Amino acid sequence: MDFSGIRNIVILTGAGVSAESGLATFRGPDGLWEGHRVEDVCTPEAYRRDPALVHQFYDARREKLGTVQPNAAHEALARLDAEWPGELLLVTQNVDDLHERAGSKRLLHMHGELTSAWCLACDERFGWSGPMGEEASCPSCGERGRIRPDIVWFGEMPYEMERIEEALQRADLFVSVGTSGAVYPAAGFVQTARYCGAKTLEINLEPSLGSYMFDESRTGRAGEVVPAWVDELLQSDQSSPISR
Repeated sequence: MDFSGIRNIVILTGAGVSAESGLATFRGPDGLWEGHRVEDVCTPEAYRRDPALVHQFYDARREKLGTVQPNAAHEALARLDAEWPGELLLVTQNVDDLHERAGSKRLLHMHGELTSAWCLACDERFGWSGPMGEEASCPSCGERGRIRPDIVWFGEMPYEMERIEEALQRADLFVSVGTSGAVYPAAGFVQTARYCGAKTLEINLEPSLGSYMFDESRTGRAGEVVPAWVDELLQSDQSSPISR
């Protein structure tokens, strides 16, 4: 793919980016947690039915997050963020904080964050580390037992969709990294980008369900393919007449 003339970039990342750091994907063969379906612990109905189980699930994931580190794909995307002179928006479906820890700044968590909590009593959101459990209290209003993980569950609207849509409409290049292509609305981003004239690239361990919609697909480990692509893109920008 010819990257010359590219100015505005939108990158979507999914669980495949963090898998190499040791975080299990939901939809892979290791994507179940102690025999529970994702839908049993990642829906508003599940939270109302068994809040203790839901908290146990997210407390375990938060604890696991403290044992892993960003990998080469996270670091390459952070480098691109730091060095790219045009617009760039990194949209992640992941709820981990590995992009931030690698140094990414122009970042949006469309499905929420493990390190954030949401008070259902006063609607405040705030940082959270360690176990949450059913009896956590809100630092803003003091209400106890009304705190939930600040995670977008199945059936809820992802965050900042308007901002994402606007960025896709301005994009010259849309890149999808480590996603299954199975979950909407993220699975439809490539269609929006293509319709608005952007070039489209997929980077994945294996072709996704939506691979046919991309101009180009590159397969392999994100920790190897993403750094190579970032090098190629930055070199292309340096040689572009627009950058001179």
